[in-house]
Amino acid sequence: MDFHVMLVPTLGCPSNCSYCWSSEEGSPIMSIETIEEVVKWLKNFRDDGVTFTFHGGEPLLAGAEFYKKALPLLSEGLSHLKPAFALQTNLWKLTPELARILAEYDIPIGSSIDGPRELNDLQRGEGYFDKTMQGYKIARDNGLTVRFITTFTSYSVEFKEDIFNFFLENGLTLKLHPALPSLRGENPGKWALDPEKYGELLIYLLDKYLENMDKIEVMNIDHLCKCVFTGLGSVCTFVDCMGNTFAVGPEGSIYPCYRFVGMPEYVMGNVYDHPGIEDLAKSDAWKLMHEFKEYVDRECKECPYIKYCRGGCPYNAIVPTEGKINGIDPHCTAYKMIFKEINDRANKELFDSPMGMSPFQPQPVKDARPGIMSLMLRVK
Repeated sequence: MDFHVMLVPTLGCPSNCSYCWSSEEGSPIMSIETIEEVVKWLKNFRDDGVTFTFHGGEPLLAGAEFYKKALPLLSEGLSHLKPAFALQTNLWKLTPELARILAEYDIPIGSSIDGPRELNDLQRGEGYFDKTMQGYKIARDNGLTVRFITTFTSYSVEFKEDIFNFFLENGLTLKLHPALPSLRGENPGKWALDPEKYGELLIYLLDKYLENMDKIEVMNIDHLCKCVFTGLGSVCTFVDCMGNTFAVGPEGSIYPCYRFVGMPEYVMGNVYDHPGIEDLAKSDAWKLMHEFKEYVDRECKECPYIKYCRGGCPYNAIVPTEGKINGIDPHCTAYKMIFKEINDRANKELFDSPMGMSPFQPQPVKDARPGIMSLMLRVK
């Protein structure tokens, strides 16, 4: 099985999004020496293929020279692992020079836009939309593929139709995140999306997607349908990620995921020490993640969706409770709502199929709601 290493060159970020929980003023910037140590660490770590995702904070703050040196070091130094690359950025610091460097390695880019300019800038800060779109143009001009993530908050969920139409009318792929309680603010829950509202949003997007399948891609719905169709989790929220996902912070500390970067209690080791899996497994953070897995196995064993949900994201479950495992991902309510909806619709279509006809050929259903099997079967 391939594994994933998230490289966080800095937790610094030039934007100041209202609900952010992952940036940190004054954060150092990763040195090329740390990248060299990453190569040494992974040389004999495992033999599977590896994907590197540059994340943050804002990873482009590291600058063109960093990527000019880091990418060949990783690509050539770990060629036996056939490394692939990805990047998550707000695009503000993208220059034509940097875009050309990234294009040499065919790096797909994830960025963030929360919808139309006025709504986006209300949540992410004045001027955010235009700066990101300027970077988007540079990326496109240099042949880079960009997909946007939109964060739905307690405020913006009330404008879900406007947001969906923005992505539809601009020919953009839609991927969404629910806002989490911020670890930085005095009022952490202000922007957080209520789990039931999140579930209602996913069902709304399922309907809208099915009505516009030939015009837009809604990645979350694709992933959720794939979970149901295969019986397995298909994205990091719904899989047992421990041991297959790692994150490296600016100074070389190793964490279970980029979401934990900058939190000393979740450090598992350091790339300068070149730890093996057995060394990482001795850390308190590793043990805590496995305790969460055991908790899910015990507490969720009667849930019909456990095989492809796995209790949701461990970060969502354990960080707000200061590392105490006394519950699963608080978005469980939303996950159950959308998984039930997909299952119910798929079962109804299967049983309503005319006798003698394959249930895998999309058929109109009696209640005239859009069919879901055609969507499930096209998901890769």
